[in-house]
Amino acid sequence: MNGENPSLRSKRKAPFSADQRPHKQLRPANGRLSPTENTPDSELRSFIDNEDIVTDEDLSVLYPPQASPDTAEWQATIEKVVRNVVSIRFCLTCSFDTDAACASEATGFVVDAENGYILTNRHVVGAGPFWGYVVFDNHEEVDAYPVYRDPVHDFGILRFDPQAIKYMPVAALPIRPDLAKVGVEIRVVGNDAGEKLSILSGVISRLDRNAPEYGEGYSDFNTCYYQANAAASGGSSGSPVVNIDGFAIALQAGGRSDGASTDYFLPLDRPLRALRCIQEGKPVERGTIQCQFLMKPFDECRRLGLTPNWERAIREAFPKETNMLVAEIVLPGGPSYNKIEEGDVLLKVNGEMITQFIRLDDILDSNVGKTIRITLQRGGEDMDIDIEVGDLHKITPDRFVTVSGASVHNLSYQQARLYGVPIEGGGVFVCESTGSFRFDSADNGWMIQSIDQKKTPNLEAFIDVVRGIPDKKRVVVTYKHLRDLHTLNTTIINVDRHWSTKMRAAIRNDETGLWDFKDLADALPPVTPVRRKGAFVQLEHTSHPAVAELVRSFVRVGCTMPLKLDGFPRNRKWGMGLVIDAEKGLVIISRAVVPYDLCDIWITIADSIVAEGKVVFMHPLQNYAIIKYDPALIDAPVLSARLSTDSITQGASTTFIGYNRSGRVVHAATTVTEITTVAIPANSGAPRYRATNVDAITVDTNLSGQCGSGVLVDKDGKVQALWLTYLGERSHGSRDEEYHLGLATPTLLPVISQIQQGQDPKLRMLSMEFRAIAMSQARVMGVSEEWIHKVFLANKHTHQLFMVSKRTFERSSQPSILLEGDIILTLNDKIITRVSELDVMYSYEVLDAVIVRESQEMRLQVPTVPADNIETDHAISFCGAVLHVPHLAVRQQISKLPSEVYVSARSRGSPAYQYGLAPTNFITHVNGNPTPDLRTFLDNVIKIPDNTYFRMRAITFDDQPWVVTMKKNEHYFPTMEWIKDDSEPCGWKRISYGSGKPVEGEPTDGILPVDGEETTEMDDDDGGI
Repeated sequence: MNGENPSLRSKRKAPFSADQRPHKQLRPANGRLSPTENTPDSELRSFIDNEDIVTDEDLSVLYPPQASPDTAEWQATIEKVVRNVVSIRFCLTCSFDTDAACASEATGFVVDAENGYILTNRHVVGAGPFWGYVVFDNHEEVDAYPVYRDPVHDFGILRFDPQAIKYMPVAALPIRPDLAKVGVEIRVVGNDAGEKLSILSGVISRLDRNAPEYGEGYSDFNTCYYQANAAASGGSSGSPVVNIDGFAIALQAGGRSDGASTDYFLPLDRPLRALRCIQEGKPVERGTIQCQFLMKPFDECRRLGLTPNWERAIREAFPKETNMLVAEIVLPGGPSYNKIEEGDVLLKVNGEMITQFIRLDDILDSNVGKTIRITLQRGGEDMDIDIEVGDLHKITPDRFVTVSGASVHNLSYQQARLYGVPIEGGGVFVCESTGSFRFDSADNGWMIQSIDQKKTPNLEAFIDVVRGIPDKKRVVVTYKHLRDLHTLNTTIINVDRHWSTKMRAAIRNDETGLWDFKDLADALPPVTPVRRKGAFVQLEHTSHPAVAELVRSFVRVGCTMPLKLDGFPRNRKWGMGLVIDAEKGLVIISRAVVPYDLCDIWITIADSIVAEGKVVFMHPLQNYAIIKYDPALIDAPVLSARLSTDSITQGASTTFIGYNRSGRVVHAATTVTEITTVAIPANSGAPRYRATNVDAITVDTNLSGQCGSGVLVDKDGKVQALWLTYLGERSHGSRDEEYHLGLATPTLLPVISQIQQGQDPKLRMLSMEFRAIAMSQARVMGVSEEWIHKVFLANKHTHQLFMVSKRTFERSSQPSILLEGDIILTLNDKIITRVSELDVMYSYEVLDAVIVRESQEMRLQVPTVPADNIETDHAISFCGAVLHVPHLAVRQQISKLPSEVYVSARSRGSPAYQYGLAPTNFITHVNGNPTPDLRTFLDNVIKIPDNTYFRMRAITFDDQPWVVTMKKNEHYFPTMEWIKDDSEPCGWKRISYGSGKPVEGEPTDGILPVDGEETTEMDDDDGGI
């Protein structure tokens, strides 16, 4: 029985699905969950990894607790206990060790009213930075700070100021671990899924089960757990388990979710010892020999070699015992390595017979730095060994380093025990796998082995290596995953020390409960690039030599974004660009790869030369950007692609040249199957750039679906169309659709010509979307037979007109001339039957239009709007949220703007996340003051004192107002402004407001804006070597 691993559930407030561990749950915003996430809610994955998990809400229906009316004695006890129980609302502000960043709720109880100490679970306090507060039964609230989290066992202690509680007496719940007995009736008093106080009854049925294992992540071990049938729910983590006399006899910690209504409680012996040490001002010493034991019954111990004599002696000394401690995991390189083996049965420690974890813990904790003698039985033979007891705190990380957008620390005992690996010398653990150090995915568990051909066995070596690497240098990194230490992965990264200029250490401070930030090294300037040689591959078996030559016009473009803007769901993308002017270094690329210009662009030429790129032009509607590299650095026969001036037609033969997901060139002869108006669905849940008013080309080859980049080429080698990736809508929760379609080259030529001449294209546009309609529809909508006949004559291949389907919200006060439902007949006296004919709008301030509206033919003067000022050029990071002016995709989908302050993204574990300020919200007021624009918003929020509440009035995307009260946190989430500035080397400058006053550059404190990681099914990685 003790070796079982039943279905378990965490006691965090955590509804969860059947295919993943339960999540910590975000509190609803304005009584409902946020309508969307730009950064999908992949919160702290909790303890469990079982496929048959059901939610606590489901369990309450299937297996309702059998409650009976409490006696008067129990009622009096509960009335006294509830005054000591608090609801804990908290954020784990960044990923650290086994914990991911999250916002959640749990339970705790006061154990020292005079000093303000609260006992709760370790998986609530977390291993890393914690920020939170507690709410008492009378709904008074006070900040709480961690003073202790146990390295192994599932308990932690928070401190609060008891003087801050004004309206009720604060009392402590007495701790009596000695009163836990089988058959004792108990009550679990705590949070019911974070909504209200719950009181659940049960009876202790076991005192001798092993600690539950929750798969990857944090798990308790080397302790026994109690078992009862209380069926506590999510949010009850840290609840006291009390007896009828009102004593806390155990701590709620976990449970089963397979219908057994079984809960698991942590004994309070070790929490009581830790509390007394803290009360006396002494360190909480914790000893370890880096060996995990399990309780196993006598019959299993006999099979492992326990002799009858020893079994008799143990049973006589401990008549009620049915288990012994057996070595389960011995960490390589630890004190027990090569001394204790898996399967050894523990008999004595320092001459004392041991069968219980509590006594073993007591001996280890009392002998840190000393040698103990352990007596074991291995295969029937007695063995006496001497082992030095190590300091458990020294192998538990209390600091991490952030650099280049990622965070790393030494491997913890928790992780080493989980995977059975040495704690020391195996590399540094990447707890936040983002920025330059995002490898195959954002999954944690990566261990960096070396950087720039220098070993990084620990954090100190990592710091020494990275501080000497100049900005933008490409270096080789080797790394392994804890799940597969047999495989050494190798990749090349660009070290970012310009967006992330500071290499900073965060160090835990148990006096303040905060993590202190310390700068470690200034960034070294980048090395001046030099001219490099390269050669292109040659294509074989192409239809014409000119087609084969086109490979010299392709370059690989990688784009990384340090901050999420405009609702774009990724932080990095790659694709193949087409060189359109080799002399000037101009490349055309999809906007699904380069979505905005707050980014780093690296262009790989001839698979051998890497050059930095920058954005030159971004088309507002047609899904392409033009970027530029320095051609003086390239010694390779780069070829300017020749773009066809003739429109490709349906049924035409062409050659498809594309690059698949592996970055390999593929080609095939094919035909054009269809040319139709692109119709990518809008998504109000996550508005992002979307191509509109442009034709999309499809071809008859399977390669087209496999390739996100490429071209269609005629027999003379002229490019007839670009093959681009189009970002689509979000579907199925957090999956972002992508489409692969062709864009005809004639529509590009006017813009390219201006850029080649050194001009900045000043486009105009009609701020609306058009939809093609057939003649049968046009006739019903009032288009005359005369005009229908003109359509037949103007376009013999496609008989269609275009109707205004959606108007884009414009900030100008001028009235809208065109309305939804209007059918366009002519623009500037040219009949419009093709989408490409709408391109006339890009060149004129006013268009002479003939339309049909409500069956009436009308001639109108239609003004266009400038298209050169629609890109985001100003953003603010505040309380973990990224705010900027509503971008074009928002205005395309909304009828009016409630405010010019739009929430585009947010970080997990931030105040914005905790209090429910969601992407797609608009901020209209701060503390009652209107905030119509970003400058007014910034002026208001920087006046708010740190760690104080303020009110924000927000309006959702579907025009529902609500008010959020939020507490400001400048220590972990400082206010920072991002302003586009072409004079800056990066093209943007940053201003921080940590002290309320503007200071250029990164803030002194705080955690870097971390993306809420995107889905990894189509992760855009440079890949390993």
